[in-house]
Amino acid sequence: MTSLASISKSLTRVGSVGVNGGCKNHLLAPYYSYALYSTSSAFATPQTNPQSQGVNVVEQKRRSNWTKWLLFVPGTLSFGLGTWQIFRRQDKIKMLDFRQKRLELEPMKFNEVSPSSEQLDTLEFRRVACKGVFDEKRSIFVGPRSRSISGVTENGYYVITPLMPIPNDPESVQAPILVGRGWVPRIWKQRSLEMSHDDEQPSDASYLSAQESKRTSWWRFWTKNPKVIQEQIPSIISVEVVGVIRGSEKPSIFVPENDPRSGQWFYVDVPAIARACELPENTIYVEDINENINSACPYPLPKDVNTLIRSSVMPQDHLNYTMTWYSLSAAVTFMAIKRLRPQR
Repeated sequence: MTSLASISKSLTRVGSVGVNGGCKNHLLAPYYSYALYSTSSAFATPQTNPQSQGVNVVEQKRRSNWTKWLLFVPGTLSFGLGTWQIFRRQDKIKMLDFRQKRLELEPMKFNEVSPSSEQLDTLEFRRVACKGVFDEKRSIFVGPRSRSISGVTENGYYVITPLMPIPNDPESVQAPILVGRGWVPRIWKQRSLEMSHDDEQPSDASYLSAQESKRTSWWRFWTKNPKVIQEQIPSIISVEVVGVIRGSEKPSIFVPENDPRSGQWFYVDVPAIARACELPENTIYVEDINENINSACPYPLPKDVNTLIRSSVMPQDHLNYTMTWYSLSAAVTFMAIKRLRPQR
C-alpha cells in the first residue's frame, strides 16, 4: 500500500507540473488516471464468485457424508463374522451327532460290502469287522506323528498296511483294503526299510539250494532209496480288524506335499497310497479302533475312538468366537457414533 501511495503522488505531481508550466501535458491526464487505476487494480484483493463457492461447500458436505458411513464398515464386518460363526456351530453340532450315531451301531461284516456296491459317503464312520492277512512288506508310514505320555513327547509314525483276502475263506475280505493300524515308534520304519533292502539283494540260500538239488539228482542214480526233501510252507496268520471307514485327510497349508517316490507321506491320501501299494484307487480305507491292546505287543497303538467325535474347533469354541466378534462390532460401532456426535 505504501508503494501504491507513492506512485499516485508522483503521477499527480507530474500532471500538476505540466498544467502550471504551460505545457500541453493536460492531454496526458487520462493516461495518468488509467495507469493509476491499473496499478490499484493489480494490488487489489481478488474477489471470489459466490456461485462457485457454494458448489465447493456442497461437494465438501457430500464427501464428509461418505466418510461418516465408512466409519461403520468395521462394525458391520465384525457383526457378519459373528453371525457366520453361529452357522458354523450348527453345522459342527450336526456333524458330531452324525458320527456319534454311526459309531454306536454294531459292526457289520466287511465281506458283505464291496467298494462298487456303496459309495464312500454312505459308509464313512461306519464300524466294520474285517478278516484277512496283513502284507507287511507294503506298509506305508505317515508322519512324523508325535504323542505325549506322562508329559514326555515321543516321535513316531502312523502305519498303514494292506489287508489281503484269505484264499478259500468266505469270512475274509473279498478285495484288498487299507488298514490304518495306529501309531508306531520310529524304529518300525527303520526295520521296514531294512527288510525291503534285504529282499532286493539276492541271498546265498538260493545258491545253496540249487547245489543241493544237483547233488541229490546225481546221488539218486546210485542209491535205491532217494532222499525226499519236503518244503516247509509257512502258515498264513489271519487277523481280524474292527475299525471305522474313513476318507482322505485334508491337510493345512503348512503341511508339505506327499512324495511317493521317496516314500515320504505327511498326510493320508487314500488314492495315492493305494497306487503306491499297487491297489485300485477306489480301495476302502479303515482305521483300527480296537481297544483290546496286548501288553506284550502294544504296537501298533490303535487310534482312540473318542478322537473321531472330536474336532480341532468344537461347538463351544465357535460360541466363544461369536461373542468375541459381536463384542468387537459393538465397540467399533460405539466409537463411530461417538466420533460423529456433535460436540456441545
